[in-house]
Amino acid sequence: MADDSIAVVDLDRCQPDRCNYECANYCPPNRTGQECITTREEYYESDEPFDGEPEQIRISEEICLGESCGICVEKCPFDAIEIINLPTELEEEPVHRYGENTFALYGLPVPESGKVTGILGPNGIGKTTAVRALAGEMIPNLGAHEAEPSWEAALDRFRGTELQTYIERVQADDVTIARKPQYVDQIPSQFDGTTIELLESTDERGALDDYIDRLGIRPVVDQPLDTLSGGELQRVALAATLARDRDFYFLDEISPYLDIGQRVTAARLIRELAEEEDRAVLAVEHDLAILDLLADTLHVAYGEPGAFGVITDPKSVRNGINEYLTGYLSNENMRIRPGEIEFHEHAPRETSKSTPLIEYPDIRKSYGEGEFSLEVDAGTIYESEVLGVVGPNGIGKSTLAKLFTGALEPDAGDLDFRLDIAYKPQYIEIDQPMRVDAFLSSITDDFGTSYWKTEIANPLQLDRIMERNLNDLSGGERQRVAIAACLSEDADLYVMDEPSAHLDVEQRVQATTAIRRYAENNDETVLVIDHDIYMIDLLADRLMVFDGEPSEFGHATKPQEMRDGMNDFLADLDITFRRDERTQRPRINKPGSQLDRKQKKQGEYYYAP
Repeated sequence: MADDSIAVVDLDRCQPDRCNYECANYCPPNRTGQECITTREEYYESDEPFDGEPEQIRISEEICLGESCGICVEKCPFDAIEIINLPTELEEEPVHRYGENTFALYGLPVPESGKVTGILGPNGIGKTTAVRALAGEMIPNLGAHEAEPSWEAALDRFRGTELQTYIERVQADDVTIARKPQYVDQIPSQFDGTTIELLESTDERGALDDYIDRLGIRPVVDQPLDTLSGGELQRVALAATLARDRDFYFLDEISPYLDIGQRVTAARLIRELAEEEDRAVLAVEHDLAILDLLADTLHVAYGEPGAFGVITDPKSVRNGINEYLTGYLSNENMRIRPGEIEFHEHAPRETSKSTPLIEYPDIRKSYGEGEFSLEVDAGTIYESEVLGVVGPNGIGKSTLAKLFTGALEPDAGDLDFRLDIAYKPQYIEIDQPMRVDAFLSSITDDFGTSYWKTEIANPLQLDRIMERNLNDLSGGERQRVAIAACLSEDADLYVMDEPSAHLDVEQRVQATTAIRRYAENNDETVLVIDHDIYMIDLLADRLMVFDGEPSEFGHATKPQEMRDGMNDFLADLDITFRRDERTQRPRINKPGSQLDRKQKKQGEYYYAP
């Protein structure tokens, strides 16, 4: 194989007990007597440790003919093999490779004191591997996975670059790290106690009280962690991380389960830590509006998830995001996506009124004296429209869904309809060892048909996880399965609560495409609750806005046109957006900037027309 190609075997998918080794039997080098594809037991010495099972395959990258052949890829019945031509621009060896036929990482981000460095790219592209190296938790092996790695070799590799000084500090064990995990729902299983007990154990800078108040978590400080919602756990995790006294802070997704106001607050707290405390912060974030507000510089990550990842040199945040969206990296002369991710130009599209699906009166619902109450203005939801729902957490959006389904009865307002509603909840809890294909086939008779694959499975990229167990999936994979399960039901109304959580930018666009196309092609009505302005901007025809006092009372307006609804919503948050001149993507204006003041004066919070 050429030096610019790699072979990857997914050991989770390689199932020799269910195939006839078609990959090896049809391999051209094997058929001429060469040992290109062998079992791991055949290749490795009996006492030599190796990953995987003895019967699983190993591919010799020295003998393999490369992507130009690809016969083994086509013949494998479980899609366990990838033969990949690496970009010709990759002139150096990997920073790290876990072993033969495994993931390879090229490049590392550069943490800088006093700055927030962002990373933008797909899931499974090596961001966690990069952070482990920067934290000193592993020594990068520079692609020589069979040799013992050393910091001396790593330092030689990065000598004369911006990383030299940092690597010297890591080598001297002079870098301390604080890390906010990606999946905050796992925190209760790792720390048994109350919120305040966790927070006080991390308070090393005396800033905890300020974080508790500004993140709005004082009402839950005395509660056990296992009683908190996802949004509360996210804010607790952020406070616990920022309160530590460390050199390097790694924040893996700050936005899931937070509303837009909480996301902006979190971004401001992180920037203050970097600037005022002169700390290095590295943040992975998929909400592009927040990433734009948060980061000083940006590394774009691209490649083939699970196979190889490339982390570029630092770029300006605006150029990095725009290049990622257009799919072309100018400095690297690299196309990372066939097409461009496009946003609406100028005013959002007008809704074409159709047949009403729901005409509902003014509604009131209270959970009791001194408890949460909700008021809903009378309105209409039309057939074959996507209705976006925005508002703070704890404001009654889920209560409205339960009123529509009949799970709750209103205190005032006669809901004389009962709809079949397919519901994707905000928090996805899966604890059954059931395969994805079995789970989805239990929901719909259309499973496996060309229609179902075209409308649902393919846009959500489910093919490679169909044979995985539900409880083995990552957060993003669970989210995609949950969206598919919701759309697969036979319903009058499809309600999706935060479908963007844990999806990377590409997956969000694919999920948006699947939801939007399903609604249009099948004349279905979808109600989407989400805090990602990008997703709402791409998806919704109209908007329902919730306001009030979280956990106390909520108020829902009747559905409005996008501009009117977004202006009402953003005015309440005191945030203005503009569109990027190049890509038309939404961008948050810097508070107090000339454009921010001008738009507020005009009352145009959702882009100036």
